Amino acid sequence: MRIFYLLIAVLITSCASVKQEDITYIKGDYTASAEEPKLNVFKPKDSLNPHDVLIFVHGGNWNSGNKETYSVVGRNFARKDYVAVVPGYTLSPYVNYDGMTREIAEAIRWTHENIANYGGKPDRIFLMGHSAGGHLVALATMSPDYLNNPDYIKGIILDDAAGLDMYEYLQENPPTAEDYYDVTWTTNKEEWKKASPFYYLDEKAPPILMFLGTKTYPSLYYYNDLFYQKLKEYQPEADLIILNKNHTGMVTQFFSPLSPRFGEIKEFTEGID
Repeated sequence: MRIFYLLIAVLITSCASVKQEDITYIKGDYTASAEEPKLNVFKPKDSLNPHDVLIFVHGGNWNSGNKETYSVVGRNFARKDYVAVVPGYTLSPYVNYDGMTREIAEAIRWTHENIANYGGKPDRIFLMGHSAGGHLVALATMSPDYLNNPDYIKGIILDDAAGLDMYEYLQENPPTAEDYYDVTWTTNKEEWKKASPFYYLDEKAPPILMFLGTKTYPSLYYYNDLFYQKLKEYQPEADLIILNKNHTGMVTQFFSPLSPRFGEIKEFTEGID
């Protein structure tokens, strides 16, 4: 019976939004792999007023995942009165972390420049990422090599984020060909540090809301906790919401429009000027 009601909720959600799919966002020629990444936009169906924008970036260990799996997440955020953007990006081994982050930065710029055409507010963009997606949105925003804290990014939501301190992690677990980590991170320790959002946390970082699962991977839990402790030096009121879920459950909870996480995110975004 529970599955029945969840299916009904998903059907209701799908009727409450409009999907614009496979939009090109990368400027210039794309040569990294056979298929150029694109993005999908989900907007509330029945409202004429402009909305806050939420960009959701999927995870998958930097070598798997696709935007279509998360269309239900985009639709659910549209149902909650956001214009939602779900970009795809090139995966390892075709590019490393830097190439992925540059693509996510391009998706964010595209959103800022074009989202008004889809009913979104270009000066009120929130970024959200699960797992590797959390790493990419944090790095794209906070590292000076990419977007470097633009004013239109109003907040970041990290959902069981991975890769927050690869400098420390990879020194203990050197990258190998397994999962293409030798490609994703390279074997250069200085690259590992450049790849780590932890080292860019400062007073310029946008407000950050964190979700963390008690049953997630131990190393991920450890580095999220370290990140949060440093975050509180600059954002004393920042929230870390800890949930009794594993790593996968931390994102599949957003497949249901009834998840209380949407209310917590709404409270976070509405509390930011």
